[in-house]
Amino acid sequence: MARRWVAGLVAGVLLPLPLAACSAAGDSQDGAAGSGIGKGSADADGDIHGTERAQVTSGGTLRWAVDAKPTTFNVFQPDATEAAERVAGATLPALFTLDKHGKPQLNKDFLRGAEVTATEPRQTVVYKLNPKARWSDGRRLSAADFRAQWKALRGKDKAYWTARNAGYDRIKKISAGQHAGEVEVVFAKPYADWRSLFTPLYPKQAMRSPHAFNDGSRTKLAAVAGPFRVTKADKDRERTVLRRNPHWWGERAKLDRIVLTAVPRDKRAKALATGKIDVADVSGPAAKKIGVANGLGGPQRPDTAKKRSEKQEAKLREKRRRQARAKFGAATAEQLGSYEVRRALDPAYTQLALNGSRGPLSDERVRRAVARAIDREELAKQALEGTGLPDKPLGSHLRMTNQDGYQDNSKAVGGEDIDSAQSLLADAGWKAGGSLAQDRSKAGADEPSAGKHPESAERDGRHKPQGGPAEPPADASSPQAGARAPYRAEAEASVPRLTAAQIAQVVDKPLGLTVSTTTQRGAVLAQAAHARLAAARESGSQRKLSRAESALKTAQKVQATADEMRTLAADPAGAVRSKGGKPLALRFVLPAGKGSAQLRATGERIAQMLDGIGIRTQIKEVSGESYFKDHIATGDYDLALYAWPATAFPATEARPIFAKPQPASDGSLLVEQNYARVGTDRIDQLFEQAAGELDDGARKELMEKADARIWAVAGSLPLYQRPQLIAAKRDLANVGAFGFSTPRYEDIGYRRT
Repeated sequence: MARRWVAGLVAGVLLPLPLAACSAAGDSQDGAAGSGIGKGSADADGDIHGTERAQVTSGGTLRWAVDAKPTTFNVFQPDATEAAERVAGATLPALFTLDKHGKPQLNKDFLRGAEVTATEPRQTVVYKLNPKARWSDGRRLSAADFRAQWKALRGKDKAYWTARNAGYDRIKKISAGQHAGEVEVVFAKPYADWRSLFTPLYPKQAMRSPHAFNDGSRTKLAAVAGPFRVTKADKDRERTVLRRNPHWWGERAKLDRIVLTAVPRDKRAKALATGKIDVADVSGPAAKKIGVANGLGGPQRPDTAKKRSEKQEAKLREKRRRQARAKFGAATAEQLGSYEVRRALDPAYTQLALNGSRGPLSDERVRRAVARAIDREELAKQALEGTGLPDKPLGSHLRMTNQDGYQDNSKAVGGEDIDSAQSLLADAGWKAGGSLAQDRSKAGADEPSAGKHPESAERDGRHKPQGGPAEPPADASSPQAGARAPYRAEAEASVPRLTAAQIAQVVDKPLGLTVSTTTQRGAVLAQAAHARLAAARESGSQRKLSRAESALKTAQKVQATADEMRTLAADPAGAVRSKGGKPLALRFVLPAGKGSAQLRATGERIAQMLDGIGIRTQIKEVSGESYFKDHIATGDYDLALYAWPATAFPATEARPIFAKPQPASDGSLLVEQNYARVGTDRIDQLFEQAAGELDDGARKELMEKADARIWAVAGSLPLYQRPQLIAAKRDLANVGAFGFSTPRYEDIGYRRT
């Protein structure tokens, strides 16, 4: 089935992006450095262990892990889940499926043909239905089903709780065609992505009224037309059971049952270790455990691997298996060893979003400077290391590297270029290496007190300088003033004196008042810590030893801060930039939790890259549950990392993500799904033209122009295509890392032994 981009948000660390438009790219899947999940290079387009149907046994049950239980079986509702997508794919008509490059293909189980038969006076598409295609109640698929779905999804009747209307809102009328089994769809406006419509197709009784649409498919489907049918789910709906459909006219399903089992991502490793599921989308750490249990020791240098004979390789694997049994326990190691990890590039990408609606990033020059300061190639290699998948950065917002029509348009914003980034910041008025106090004085601004700074309480509470709170400015009459006097001339000549409020703004890079005072403080703390450490060792008290070691770490952090300040003093271009008395500091919001470790590592590396051009970042970790709802969707961030799913129909389905925000009557912004809040009229025009352009070549050209302009305004920076890591029982066939391709549920099963 084609993935759809709708308005729903995935809270928490996401990984699969089924129906939801976006997700915290906490990406528990991102990166599997040293994972040992396989040998050699994986197929970026998909890895499902494709097997001829004759080699697949008939019968058996497949337990398939999904993120959450289905709240509805209507995938066009905002609260539809991954489980709903799986159910629809196995039980309902898909008029077009996707191949491994994301190209739509006619599904002959339902259609004998489908084509544009006229463009004037209006675009007309005629669908020729397979005469064998019937609903499970015995009725043939017909124009009545198409018409009911169109009326429910076109957006005119707000009583229907629809998640999207794209494409359906362009249809003028639907009627039976000139010949039996034909459906004629006439469009009011030309629509290039007509192949995206009516997949899945619901029976008319599920769409005929708002009540039927909103509530009728929440616990059951009125009728099905696929290789499987839904049977009664268990009481708490944690398990959704699909059984072979006896009314299916196509090739008979190999499996007796598919059981969709709700297993949260943080519990999947345990579920695999106990053998409770057969296939699951997993994180890098879980994939690594499976690799270790199978005797894989992570990525090997090709020249080293070639030198080993098959016998040596077998001995090495057995040694690693013994180590796995010792590490995990014999039973767990044996169970994990019954799985393998299937890999592909996921039809989704991780991006850096730059909120252009406020602060320094409202200036396009600053956004472009950020873009040019970031080494996307390094970030991609870091995230994809050990997966065996291509680790090149993504060069398009609209197509993936392995997708039909992909073209790298990133040159529109420029590659990594520190000098250019610094020039852009200087042009925007952000000075390097100067005194913030002097800048403020020139600007005539009133310095707020630390207690009244609007964000000081938040920032001081979470981002105190390492090793202790920031030291307040020493008054000339204070006891410390005399002690600091010998150092002032050297320190003040090269490092700006900051107030407490300014220090709070230069977040995540805690600065003392001068190099000398921070160095002095670090030395005193280190001396005291070493004395405590010696005394603790002599006493033999583990508690005292632990406290002494903690004190030493604090001292070392303060000394590291002093080292950084000396570096900044020696290189004014690397010091924090300022404008009007304010430092150039950005709030970087990331999801917390174990599943987002790789995402946070990417964020930390980005912060280091921005240090090089004088931009400081405050990294704020928030719970996965509130990440999108309370921060991304509301615009409460400057920088953020999250993932978007790819689409086979970017002219239509990518438009809301890059549409120019429009002012609402209450003064707020209507952003659709453009959470970076950066857009232009020209980008909107290009999407509108592409959506109505029926010539494939001309439409592709319009999309390339739109993508180049999206890069140029620098509201979002695609970093890399995410890895898709699927744990599957070794003997399972035709299932795994599908990539773009649509699953053929009737072919999934267990290989003959």
